[in-house]
Amino acid sequence: MRWRDRFLFCAEALYKAQAETGEIKGHYLNATAGTCEEMIKRAVCARELGVPIVMHDYLTGGFTANTSLAHYCRDNGLLLHIHRAMHAVIDRQKNHGMHFRVLAKALRLSGGDHIHAGTVVGKLEGEREITLGVLPVASGGIHVWHMPALIEIFGDDSVLQFGGGTLGHPWGNAPGAVANRVALEACVQARNEGRDLAREGNQIIREASKWSPELAAACEVWKEIKFEFPAMDTL
Repeated sequence: MRWRDRFLFCAEALYKAQAETGEIKGHYLNATAGTCEEMIKRAVCARELGVPIVMHDYLTGGFTANTSLAHYCRDNGLLLHIHRAMHAVIDRQKNHGMHFRVLAKALRLSGGDHIHAGTVVGKLEGEREITLGVLPVASGGIHVWHMPALIEIFGDDSVLQFGGGTLGHPWGNAPGAVANRVALEACVQARNEGRDLAREGNQIIREASKWSPELAAACEVWKEIKFEFPAMDTL
């Protein structure tokens, strides 16, 4: 029953963060399970804890299970984040399988509020025409130096999900979150002021790091990190 302990731990942290910041917070509580009954049990637990969102791996769980969970979430005021685990088996090869846009359209028919869609930049890169097909959740190998490109490409209607880019901060998780937030707000402000994120992105991040020690530390950690390797989907 470790999932229940995890749900309780995350809910406690969520409410603590809300009290400290005055902002609405959420955590993708993973409702994916071996049976529909167990999956709904996890969603019920999340609802009883008062959290706003749960997550489901819709390809490994299956479309029927996903639709059942989507109906429950819709009826009970829960958001449903969709993870695309196993998608590469279906869509990675360009001359075989199904395009991710087809999988995304099938998800729209099945139900879900937003979907993990690759990053455009970083480790889990996806093509622009694919990642903009649904409300994108950018995730996978992204850090503060990617922020200008993410803001320019995805815009405001997106979710930027920094996992290792937060937890990898040398001072801990909370400073990592601060660094990402400062970089985000600096890029949005610069864009709104008419600056060119593609051309001035690194300069914008450096300027913001002068008054944010958390961002400065993150910039130092991630400056040498690159994900450069030959693409495997052209074989």
